Amino acid sequence: MWVLIGTGLFLTWRTRAVQLRLFRHMVSVVLGSRGGSKDGISSFQAFSISLAARVGIGNVFGVAAALLMGGPGAIFWMWIVALVGMATAFFEAVLSQIFKVDAGDGTFRGGPAYYMRYGMKSKLMGTIFAIITVVTCGVVITSVQSNAIASTLSAAASTSAPVTAFILFILGTPIIFGGIRSVARVTEIMAPVMALVYIVMAFAIVVINVAEFPRIIGMIFSAAFAPEPLVGGLGGGILAAVINGTKRGLFSNEAGQGTAPNAAATATVAHPVSQGLIQSLGVFVDTIVVCTATAFIILTAGPEVWSAEGINPANLTTLAVAHELGNWSIIPMAIMIFVLAFSSIIGAYVYSEVNMYFVTRSKAGIWIVRVASVFSMVLGALVSLNIVWATVDIAMAVMTITNLIALVVLSKWGVAALADYERQRKAGIAEPRFIAAECSDLPALHGTHVWK
Repeated sequence: MWVLIGTGLFLTWRTRAVQLRLFRHMVSVVLGSRGGSKDGISSFQAFSISLAARVGIGNVFGVAAALLMGGPGAIFWMWIVALVGMATAFFEAVLSQIFKVDAGDGTFRGGPAYYMRYGMKSKLMGTIFAIITVVTCGVVITSVQSNAIASTLSAAASTSAPVTAFILFILGTPIIFGGIRSVARVTEIMAPVMALVYIVMAFAIVVINVAEFPRIIGMIFSAAFAPEPLVGGLGGGILAAVINGTKRGLFSNEAGQGTAPNAAATATVAHPVSQGLIQSLGVFVDTIVVCTATAFIILTAGPEVWSAEGINPANLTTLAVAHELGNWSIIPMAIMIFVLAFSSIIGAYVYSEVNMYFVTRSKAGIWIVRVASVFSMVLGALVSLNIVWATVDIAMAVMTITNLIALVVLSKWGVAALADYERQRKAGIAEPRFIAAECSDLPALHGTHVWK
């Protein structure tokens, strides 16, 4: 966690806090990012794929787990991870764009494996990262998300695991077998709409309990530095808050993990920095907006929900919503969790395929990923995944540390691209265009010809 935060602070310093300086510009870039891709994947579609993978059970189960084990103070550290992580996400996306390759079908492939190979000139490091990502995203994360769907539908609607597995198979197979373009078309609508619905619902609870807002914010800040654990059903203490806030923050927004840049690289954009700004805003939306909304819902519900018998991360958020809005909200919450987790499944598949493409460009390898993703999605709904849940943290730690090393080593590429982008904006160019040979501060590019 210290490496994660430290790298984010270093990259914030290198860009003079790009996530703060250009925040308003980020919003305008996102709003104007749906066009310009011709037959490829638009910048907004790439943003939606990564948002689909980000906004999932990490925002519902992850926040609940952070509160139960780390207390309200864990939310403060989730904010810290997100704010510095916005700079990390910016660099991830910019580097993935700079070092992306043409897939030959009108789309692009890229991500940490590619900038490790072409930027750091280490094919071995890139291959190791790619293999870890193929397994983690195509098998582990996919299984965890489908398991969350099964447990939610079982509790909310008494839906059996085989029925849930069948529903996932029917819905997921044609999308995954349709490839990355298919996922882009689905997530472009599904991910933003579900995130918006969830935010609107949370906002309604905030309005109902607006008088509680100052107290809850104060609780979060004071508990972030509390020397002793809290009582009333929530954990606490400084160390517990830091560990759980950092860990669950990473699981939720993925900044630094090295997964989201795989989606960022697929976009057809005029300048790498524009995609970097879009992905940076994705971290803000995920944690500062959606996770904070979840925390407010839970903290507003009070100890009678936190301390209820049988409470756990899987049901705490749903029960907190029901406490505020009534039992009628349990089914809509189950549907929402289903869609959020399902969008994360198909988003994780994209990450897996992009990295398999790095390992081997054979069609057989791509189809192995697609079949494995569908199989893991179905199996995850049918079995108990306590071991897999533990494996997620380990796999993410390995991916994250490997990726953060690359980001620090290659930060000069990101800084040079940002300087080029800002020079063009100051010159009055509405949509800056990136040409590698004309970017004086950029080190020489090897092995990729996209930006020539």
